[in-house]
Amino acid sequence: MAEIRNYTMNFGPQHPAAHGVLRLVLEMDGEVVQRADPHVGLLHRGTEKLAESKPYNHSIGYMDRLDYVSMMCNEHAYVLAVEKLLGIEVPRRAQYIRVMFDEITRVLNHLMWIGAHALDMGAMTVFLYAFREREDLMDCYEAVSGTRMHATYYRPGGVYRDLPEQMPQYQPSKWRSEKEVRELNANRQGSMLDFIDDFADRFPACVDEYETLLTDNRIWKQRTVDIGIVTPERALELGFTGPMLRGSGIAWDLRKKQPYEVYADLDFDIPVGTNGDCYDRYLVRVEEMRQSAHIIKQCVQWLRANPGPVMLDDHKLTPPTRGEMKSDMESLIHHFKLFTEGYCVPAGEVYAAVEHPKGEFGIYLVSDGANKPYRLKARAPGFAHLSAMNEMVEGHMLADVVAVIGTMDIVFGEIDR
Repeated sequence: MAEIRNYTMNFGPQHPAAHGVLRLVLEMDGEVVQRADPHVGLLHRGTEKLAESKPYNHSIGYMDRLDYVSMMCNEHAYVLAVEKLLGIEVPRRAQYIRVMFDEITRVLNHLMWIGAHALDMGAMTVFLYAFREREDLMDCYEAVSGTRMHATYYRPGGVYRDLPEQMPQYQPSKWRSEKEVRELNANRQGSMLDFIDDFADRFPACVDEYETLLTDNRIWKQRTVDIGIVTPERALELGFTGPMLRGSGIAWDLRKKQPYEVYADLDFDIPVGTNGDCYDRYLVRVEEMRQSAHIIKQCVQWLRANPGPVMLDDHKLTPPTRGEMKSDMESLIHHFKLFTEGYCVPAGEVYAAVEHPKGEFGIYLVSDGANKPYRLKARAPGFAHLSAMNEMVEGHMLADVVAVIGTMDIVFGEIDR
């Protein structure tokens, strides 16, 4: 008999399945994991500390860079916290735009997750399919904010600007003929709302395609069914939120239980699992994509019927229009003061949370009455999920570690902060 020795091995930090810079120290008994110790902090950028040295309106861009797959949802929690301290209510139209973009962001996140999770497990095609749909939604980000990822679109008091009346068009080039460009531009002829409406109509059929490739695929089921089981009681004890908690059968969703913005007026369901394994969490997220498309449709309908302001009219908190700024001295002063000094926020402490694609993303903000936060703390959902890594992979095979990392849908920007 050959002598069998236990090994301690590094998984990462450069491992392509790690979705960032995760270093796992694994204690192996042959192919079976005895213990997993996650080492975090390799991406630490000091976001919370940086926010303490900047006026409130300068830190919105830092939020985008926390979980860099769910950009606008991070901003949402931050601006909600600032608005709570200021005691202001944003215009109704801005609330609907925020909810619509929250759901667009949820779809973007889940598309990234399903593509990467499938790729980790050896399924190549889903990644290509998912990125085809991501491209359309990235164009929506770009159309409203000028950038495809770090949008800085939500502002305390509303959103940066109203939805554009036209969508950017593809141009003929040496890579694309005029005929191809005409087909690509077919659904871009109207306003941005028309484009989003068209996307919400055809997206459920795209989700069907992903399900055709995965849901009943026997290899996929062998890799995910009964892997990383977490009981409902244990999921609560570990601080799970979002699809990780709902996959274990607990119907907890902040959009229903503690509604913010206009979620209380919208019709949607909370998908829950029964088994608490990787397969159930996959099914929950897939159904969430369908529910998000349903919410987006409702928002588009309301926004079409109700024009109006998307920003507060108080120029102590929100910038004047560029036209006013260039022709009126008082507006120029407001603009200059706002972007150099910002505004003073009443002293106090506040916690604001949103149902982020990965779970509960909260911002705890302490103000001492100055124009900068005294303390800012981000409650990242991925951090609680990663801390359960040891428990979820113990006794499983090495290959299952990849499945568990995929099912957590972790992004390191928010974990290391």
